[in-house]
Amino acid sequence: MNFQQKPNTFVSHVKLKVQDLNRSIQFYQQIVGFDILEKTDTTAKLTADGKTSLLSLEQPEDSLPKQARTTGLYHFAILLPTRSNLADFVFHAVNQGIQLGSSDHLVSEALYFNDPDGNGIEVYADRDPSTWKWNGDQIAMAVDPLDYEDLVKEGHPNAWRGLPENTVMGHIHLHVAELDKTHDFYTAGLGFDVVSRFGNQALFISTGKYHHHIGLNTWNGVGAPQPSANSAGLDYFELTYKDRKSLDQAFERLKTLGVSVQEESDQAIVTDPAGNKIRLVIQ
Repeated sequence: MNFQQKPNTFVSHVKLKVQDLNRSIQFYQQIVGFDILEKTDTTAKLTADGKTSLLSLEQPEDSLPKQARTTGLYHFAILLPTRSNLADFVFHAVNQGIQLGSSDHLVSEALYFNDPDGNGIEVYADRDPSTWKWNGDQIAMAVDPLDYEDLVKEGHPNAWRGLPENTVMGHIHLHVAELDKTHDFYTAGLGFDVVSRFGNQALFISTGKYHHHIGLNTWNGVGAPQPSANSAGLDYFELTYKDRKSLDQAFERLKTLGVSVQEESDQAIVTDPAGNKIRLVIQ
């Protein structure tokens, strides 16, 4: 089952601000496995299938290093098609000298690392949804040690050839300043369901019974400030809705909450209570 397509609302694209565009392009090509779709002196669009951009990069004028203890990106997550793809990536990352964090989330197996600007990246593979455990509307997730020994049995040391063409943007995880208004914005406004809570520190939300399309946490502190506009980090991410009617309904719900919606033909730009910018689009 593909949770990153209609009729779900899902994260389809992420745009990052970086300090050195050429350095970042080299990293995302050689380490992560993207190809360049388009490039200018200050921007680049990266792709896995040669047609669709999953990640964009921009080097702002007078760019600053990524600021700590602010709202913004915790990580974006690249979803590989198969577990064997993930195993192949392990061999590749080790060969490239990349220090990996990892976790078994029960619903998925995940690897973690940072780009040269400190932007968090997750590369993961989902377990079969039939194995996910639900307690009513809440899904069981954990942060267990990843069994590397078992995982790499499915891979080959020299098999990695870049991101497979059916790779997608699986989810995004954000630092926010608080959870109450943030909860209302993403659920009552954007139409997501809460599928997991980690105490009063984190929410995981999705559509279509996915384990999460968006993670939201206050781990940088309640009341964390927004980063400077030209600092490295998240510029915006895209949420794709199934049709114009669904998009219009989201507009109306957001306006009812008092959220400013900047409409532009078949898309709109909104900002969550923590200052994270979101582009709402139609598939």
